[in-house]
Amino acid sequence: MQNILIVEDDNDINTLLKEMLGKEGYSCEQAFSGTEAKMLLEKKQYSLVMLDLMLPGMDGGEVLSFIRKQGNTPVIILTAKGELEDKVNLLTMGADDYITKPFEIEEVAARVKVQLRHGREPEPEPDQLSYKDLKLNKSTFQVSAAGTELTKITKQEFAILELLLKHPGRVFSKEDIFEYAWEEAYMGETKTLDVHISNIRKKIKAATEEEYIETVWGIGYRLKK
Repeated sequence: MQNILIVEDDNDINTLLKEMLGKEGYSCEQAFSGTEAKMLLEKKQYSLVMLDLMLPGMDGGEVLSFIRKQGNTPVIILTAKGELEDKVNLLTMGADDYITKPFEIEEVAARVKVQLRHGREPEPEPDQLSYKDLKLNKSTFQVSAAGTELTKITKQEFAILELLLKHPGRVFSKEDIFEYAWEEAYMGETKTLDVHISNIRKKIKAATEEEYIETVWGIGYRLKK
């Protein structure tokens, strides 16, 4: 569950935000001063921080500076200031967004969702890819078919198989495959790619009778269904 730290010295506003965000499915913790917020931030990582500027102890600007020294946790500033210059300054300080008081609950929910979506770490790609009995291991640079390791796989052959295995069923144009495997612009010459595809097929056939790569005439290649 995504967890949010609400830093607001007004008890009513802080509680309102906690209740509202709780109904949205978030886990919320409360801090009522900048000093308290810093103590919590030193002990725990949060998915998002909602931060008032006018706080006892450390002010909001100091807390924001501390957060930015620690990492890239999304921060939404709660502010009563409405001047454009003030808002620009907040973003320059490192805030990801701001909400001007008084605010509508629906607006808060929407802005929180946007920041949490942006703040998500990308999913790491798996080291191992497979399709039927064809398996590829990026860590060891090995490819096997029906339990038999394919020998003398080149860098480009490995990259071609990696691309196809990442997206089973998708048809890739020769241009897409070439640019992925060779990491350079496709100039319209297909012979090199066709030879590599042929070599991959031969190496797979030496291990199994199963055919894995299908030619889609006029387009390119895909894994055979």
